[in-house]
Amino acid sequence: MATASCSGRLSLDHLTIRRRLFVSNHQSQSGGEQLDRVAVSIARRPAILLSVLPLTLIFPSQPSEARERRARKSIPIEEYRDGPANGLKYYDLEVGKGPVVEKGATVQVHFDCVYGKITAVSSRESKLLAGNRIIAQPYEFKVGAPPGKERKRDFVDNPNGLFSAQAAPKPPPAMYTITEGMKVGGKRTVIVPPELGYGSKGMNEIPPGATFDLNIELLEIVSPEGK
Repeated sequence: MATASCSGRLSLDHLTIRRRLFVSNHQSQSGGEQLDRVAVSIARRPAILLSVLPLTLIFPSQPSEARERRARKSIPIEEYRDGPANGLKYYDLEVGKGPVVEKGATVQVHFDCVYGKITAVSSRESKLLAGNRIIAQPYEFKVGAPPGKERKRDFVDNPNGLFSAQAAPKPPPAMYTITEGMKVGGKRTVIVPPELGYGSKGMNEIPPGATFDLNIELLEIVSPEGK
């Protein structure tokens, strides 16, 4: 009886050990599966974040050439191109996407004559006859024509009030030739020597015999060449 009792206990202990081993193995396997799932979940997170983030944050866009040109504060003189007249140099800040201006075309522009850091003459500071108010009145002229002819125009009643070309800021002679070849929407900066600028008399803050910068923005071709 004692022998049977001992063998019964051994068999029970053996079964208990086997169950514990089975449970232990099962838990270790399920734990490993959980670890694998955690690892996969962690690995997926960067992919999810990349899919949610805008492309501009993942791959920052490089500044376009046009944006770089506009943002430049100083332009080396060697990057300027020679203009049609001797001593005239220009640089296109923005090429534009519209039609090309040809000689004989009538165009509208905004222009600024800058000496040092002072804007001495500007179409954005045109004066109305009534009340002497300041407006941004585009300047209209014929490309290649003798400077100043368009200033003989009659008075114009525009949406802002009564305006005359005779009251408009006087552009330098260089503007009548340097706009040829520009595209509508283009912006060009020009180095103007005294002989193509305001000469020995000067203009406002531009002293006599001074070289200055002319900034032109081509707004519109009013009538093409010969029309």
